[in-house]
Amino acid sequence: MSTLNEETAGSGKDSNQYYLEKSPIGRAVAHLSIPMMIGMSVSTIYNVVNAYFIGMLHNTQMLSAITLGLPLFTLLMAFGNVFGVGAGTFATRLFAGGNESHGKRVAGYAFYGSIIAGLVIGLLSLLLTNPIVHALGADASTFDYTRSYALVLLGGGFVVILNFALEQLVRSEGASKESMYGIFISVALSLIFDPLFILVLNWHVAGAAFAMVLANAGSALYYITFLHRKSEHLRGFLSHIKLSVRDQLEVYKIGLSELFQAAFLIVTTLLLNHYTIAYGDSVLASFGVALRIVQVPEFLAMGLFLGMLPFFAFNFAKPNIARFKAGLKLSCFYIGGVAVVFSGVVFLFRDSVLHLFSADPSVLDVGSYILGAMLVSALFNGFTGLFISIFQAAGQGTPTMIMSVTQGILYIPTILVLHAVFGLHGVIWSMTVTELITFLMGLILFIPFRRKMNNRGTQPLPVPESM
Repeated sequence: MSTLNEETAGSGKDSNQYYLEKSPIGRAVAHLSIPMMIGMSVSTIYNVVNAYFIGMLHNTQMLSAITLGLPLFTLLMAFGNVFGVGAGTFATRLFAGGNESHGKRVAGYAFYGSIIAGLVIGLLSLLLTNPIVHALGADASTFDYTRSYALVLLGGGFVVILNFALEQLVRSEGASKESMYGIFISVALSLIFDPLFILVLNWHVAGAAFAMVLANAGSALYYITFLHRKSEHLRGFLSHIKLSVRDQLEVYKIGLSELFQAAFLIVTTLLLNHYTIAYGDSVLASFGVALRIVQVPEFLAMGLFLGMLPFFAFNFAKPNIARFKAGLKLSCFYIGGVAVVFSGVVFLFRDSVLHLFSADPSVLDVGSYILGAMLVSALFNGFTGLFISIFQAAGQGTPTMIMSVTQGILYIPTILVLHAVFGLHGVIWSMTVTELITFLMGLILFIPFRRKMNNRGTQPLPVPESM
């Protein structure tokens, strides 16, 4: 049953729900996506700054170690998104149906579930640190540095998981600006802690990991404060812990796709590390730098479709299919523009950008080539992410799962074949080929989804009842 608060939440032009439900499409995209694009870009700068301060130590093994450690952060982020994306999109569909109290229960479950999962994962990971470091691909020269980085990051991993879960809950009601503010807090703290821990206290890679944990803790505290005090729909969510089994399945059918996607991306990274490390530390370090740089145009596109995620969820559940389609069309236009313009700019100035991270001629030489290949993949990456977001928003578990695992499954035979035929060139271009195939898979899956969407008519989306 709708409350007075629910009825008025979307009526004012200052409310976030107004942009989900009533505002002109262009204004909705701007309100929801521009803060996210800024936030994701700033987040990318954080990752770059992390590598920058390690690079100031002029130690290629340390730079390689934080590159080898990237899958750990990806895994922690994925567990956060299991709860955040799964519960966030579910809550948005509940808001569209006027069931705010149900949404609070979903959010409360996500909050406490992410903490418990983070503590369990952290404990298990700490007990298995050495096998994990070996699995990451560390050799004799990078093992100790990678182990130090992993110990600190996994020890504080529950904070990272909680932060990403909370960030998605904030976005669930269209509060993109507040999501951006949390990212700003994280970046600001990292700019303080990175030079302090890495350079001043001389903690090196362990300092980089510790700075990352504290930066995530800062933004998590902000998100908790916002949701508890100022949220339009989720105030009081901390008092809810339990959730019915049926509702938990609704969360996990979408959220687990994030975990599968991350797992296969980790496989991708491990395979990439396995093949690149055979060509020397300079090649491995070049991949690490190039991947961080190419995240700028990719994260701009990511900010756009993540910002629109609650828009798609709300209007699919309402249902307002005409508004859903209009938002999708404009999103495609902007994602294409971002991919072409920003990838082009980064490509033109790639040599100058690479000089910021290394003065090693071998790193600069192969890094320029690697960066070019990565930028080509960025042309397709944004649309792939948009497809996944649409399926997640609509609660479509099967196409979401297929898209999430396709990239990882395809990458294995792709890199094996291309490396066998073209050597290092095949390794460099394997990710680009995989991105193209995944994009084509998204197009194929969108065809039946479009028919389902057109057949929705004006029937509200069924919402599981609490048990």
